[in-house]
Amino acid sequence: MTSPDWHPPAASGPLDATVTLPGSKSLTNRYLVLAALASGTSRLRRPLRSRDTELMAQALRQLGAGVDDATSSANALASPDWLVTPATLRGGRAIDCGLAGTVMRFLPPVAALADSPVTFDGDEHARVRPMAATIDALRDLGVDVDDGGTGTLPFVVTGGGSVGGGRVVVDASASSQFVSALLLAGSRFEEGITVVHEGEQLPSLPHIEMTVETLRDAGAEVDDCEPHTWRVEPGELLPLDVTVEPDLSNAAPFLAAAVVAGGTVVVPDWPQHTTQAGDRIRDVLDQMGAEVRLDAHTLTVIGDGSPHGVDIDLSDAAELTPVVAALAGCADGPSIIRGVGHIRGHETDRIAALSRELGALGVEVTEREDGLRIDPQPLRPATFHTYADHRMVMAGAVMSVAAPGTVIEDPGTVAKTVPDFVGLWESMIGTSAP
Repeated sequence: MTSPDWHPPAASGPLDATVTLPGSKSLTNRYLVLAALASGTSRLRRPLRSRDTELMAQALRQLGAGVDDATSSANALASPDWLVTPATLRGGRAIDCGLAGTVMRFLPPVAALADSPVTFDGDEHARVRPMAATIDALRDLGVDVDDGGTGTLPFVVTGGGSVGGGRVVVDASASSQFVSALLLAGSRFEEGITVVHEGEQLPSLPHIEMTVETLRDAGAEVDDCEPHTWRVEPGELLPLDVTVEPDLSNAAPFLAAAVVAGGTVVVPDWPQHTTQAGDRIRDVLDQMGAEVRLDAHTLTVIGDGSPHGVDIDLSDAAELTPVVAALAGCADGPSIIRGVGHIRGHETDRIAALSRELGALGVEVTEREDGLRIDPQPLRPATFHTYADHRMVMAGAVMSVAAPGTVIEDPGTVAKTVPDFVGLWESMIGTSAP
């Protein structure tokens, strides 16, 4: 069910805002999986509460884990922590993946450890997202997977209570999540897991580095010394007590607004060191002419209302592409975004969607095999369609700053990662000087 169209308010002048963001979806869902496989009860502090993470929590409950709310003693007014008790893995259940790539890809290897069949399905758009790499890898490991020959949802994983493990070769060109999925469950396989990527360029490598780091947080022994090869030894995972970092990719549209409208946007609690790919936004905004400062744990971005065109490879942070493309559509010269061909297989074909929607606002966009060429032109307001894709909502919001009167279709889809995106955005725009 779609939500009513959104008419974002126009900025009346330069911004002066502080935007506090919820936790990282990528980290929250990795921690949830590891906690469900651990040897004792884990505590996740300040986890993201969004559609994707709630789907993950419910899926793990279906597989036998306990995922329960617990008020943080440090801040009783904050969102509840999650207490996760380990799963005694069971099958005979149906998993609703929604549109969450982390659910549809991370949990089939976990379900392979269950004692009976587990069915995976999701939203209509999820049924076209590529899953063959996970399905083929599980079959190579001796797991029965029935997908009707489609390589997509829906499918059924029939585990026998254990997985032998060992070496498996995958082509993760379409998504680094295929590698992460096997690594997250690998310590529970009898021989552990060695994952070898053989294929074209591996996208979003920082997400695999994040997976390795979270595994090590849980006490796993991981060898990632050889390029495109990762080894997780069999063994026990330790309970976690972790505070989830804010989602840096979700900060991108708010920071971009300062570059387009001019003024200052501050994001507190920005980590000095992180495995989140979204941290790349600092370099991108710097290249596009913003002043970017990271002091202690606060990121400040100051813009003058005139972003510069760039020629940039975003293969290591492709999730930023919609917001960067929107910024490029408001820039003072042409831009080229490279290395992101795989985002055609995300929630929607993001390259085609961005070309269509930026074009409707007047931007000249050329689709390339691995990205986009964007030539700014005078903008006109239009309806910005979002294709059930949260990143398209974020791109549309950035464009609405430069093209007041733009209407954004189905803003509710952004609840996938930022449930209060519209409220945060309108509060930020309300700080603009008259």
